[in-house]
Amino acid sequence: MTPSSDDLRTRFGAVYTAAVTDVLDDLGHRRQTLPAEIVPLEPGARVVGPAFTVEGRTNHSIDPDVSIRRILEMLGAVPARHVAVYEPGDATCAHFGELSATSLQVHGVAGVVINGGCRDVDLVRASGLPVFARYRTPQDAVSRWEVLEWGHAIEIEGVSIATGDYVVGDADGVAVVPRDLIETVLAEAEALVGTENLIRDAVRDGMKPLAAYEQFGKF
Repeated sequence: MTPSSDDLRTRFGAVYTAAVTDVLDDLGHRRQTLPAEIVPLEPGARVVGPAFTVEGRTNHSIDPDVSIRRILEMLGAVPARHVAVYEPGDATCAHFGELSATSLQVHGVAGVVINGGCRDVDLVRASGLPVFARYRTPQDAVSRWEVLEWGHAIEIEGVSIATGDYVVGDADGVAVVPRDLIETVLAEAEALVGTENLIRDAVRDGMKPLAAYEQFGKF
């Protein structure tokens, strides 16, 4: 039986990105982790859900009204329970802020991952929406940044992401699971977490690392 979206979210939320990426490595998908600089605004935050992709570019000559309308149109298109994943193509401004976070949180969006900037950080944290970003700046995106497309396939520093791929983020970083591997990766990550729990107990009881590896085949 295919897991429901709620079941997927609950189960992926119970595993960690290290297990997910180890499984992806074993399956031959070795470039599924977003840049290490993309970190949660709130320590301990997790983000889990299907991706909804956004792409943009620097444009310092764009009309401010055109710029803001395009940003707001994109924000209104993010589906509930999805994770908005931005490749802004820009490093000059904040691509996300408090009013955007409040809107997405109210409409049931699962979180945001940005290979770019965020502002209003304290207020974004207070909104309760999990947000992972590369940097922070008070400088506004309006009149500096142009949203090009959303809901299509993008690439972030060698990692391909399409809407419907699965995003798992925690304190270690953000992993992207290709859509056709979601159930396989989830089942294998759950099994790996179970094995690692046995290894942890054995090591705590005094087993040497190499002996643990030879017994469990993992470390």
